[in-house]
Amino acid sequence: MRWNIPNSLTVARVAAVPLFLVFLFLPGTVFKILALVIFALAALTDAVDGYLARSLREVTTFGKLADPIADKILVAAALVSFVEFGELRALPVIVILGREFLVTGLRIFALAEGVTIAASGLGKLKTISHVGLVLFILATRYFGIGAWGEVAKQAFLYLAVGLAVISGGEYFWRARDLFRARVSS
Repeated sequence: MRWNIPNSLTVARVAAVPLFLVFLFLPGTVFKILALVIFALAALTDAVDGYLARSLREVTTFGKLADPIADKILVAAALVSFVEFGELRALPVIVILGREFLVTGLRIFALAEGVTIAASGLGKLKTISHVGLVLFILATRYFGIGAWGEVAKQAFLYLAVGLAVISGGEYFWRARDLFRARVSS
C-alpha cells in the first residue's frame, strides 16, 4: 500500500473521534466549542481527502475502503452521544446506523464479487445531511436552542433519516444485478 496525503487525512479523521468525544462529554463552554471545531475539521477532511485523491490521482484501495468507514465512525460517535445526552431519540439513530451497516455490508459483498460500488450523489447528499445535523446540534449545545431551533433540529433529523433510507435503497437497487447473478449461479 502506498501512503499518501488523502490516506493520512482519512486516518486523522478516525484519530480525531476519541478527542472529539472527550471534549463532547467534558462540561464547560470551551470544551463544547472544541468538540464543534474538531468535528467540523474532521468532517472537512472527508471532502478534502476525496478531492486530493482524485485530483492527484492517488486513489488507493485503502482509501476506497477506509474513507467511508471513517465517515461512519465520526458521525455514529456523535449520533450515539446525542442519544446519551437526550438530544436525539434512539429510533432515528438506529435507522441511520442500520442503513450504514447494510450499505457497508453490500459494498463488501460487491467487492467479494469483484465489483466496486461507488458513492452515489444521493449517498453524498446523505453524508452532508448527517454532518449538518451533527453540526447543528453541536452549535445549539453552545448557543442554546429556542422553539424554532427545536423545529429546525427535527427538520434536520427527518431529512437525515429520509436521505439515509432513500440512498440506502438506491445502493441496493443499483446492486440488484449482483443478487440476480448470485441467485442464478
